[in-house]
Amino acid sequence: MLDSLRTPLTVVGRILLALMFVLAGIGKLTNSGGTAAYMGSAGLPALPALAVLVGLIELLGGLAIATGFMARWAALALAAFTLVASFIFHRYWSLPADQQMMQQLLFLKNMAVAGGMLVVAALGPGRGSLGRSSRP
Repeated sequence: MLDSLRTPLTVVGRILLALMFVLAGIGKLTNSGGTAAYMGSAGLPALPALAVLVGLIELLGGLAIATGFMARWAALALAAFTLVASFIFHRYWSLPADQQMMQQLLFLKNMAVAGGMLVVAALGPGRGSLGRSSRP
């Protein structure tokens, strides 16, 4: 039964994995000043240009995952980006106990997303994609 759903499940799965990145990328690109300030609060350079770069990585990487075009490379890039961002912005272990739960959930959600990206990198975008044959 699931074989008949393989293509639609693959396409929907890629879109769901990509959605967070596409929306976050658009948000960073439309508010690079605010994003830069937030990045600065975490100890990163508070540069609007860096916020734009990160926004482009998220937007273009997310679109690549959603469409399946160069999805393996995009998945590797987004997995690495997500892992690094998680350790910078969701350091639940260094927070007071009353603040840990939400940041731990966000951290673990990001670990799951990075895991999904690594699966896409390993197995490819699957059916219903613009780049089924792309290889890292």
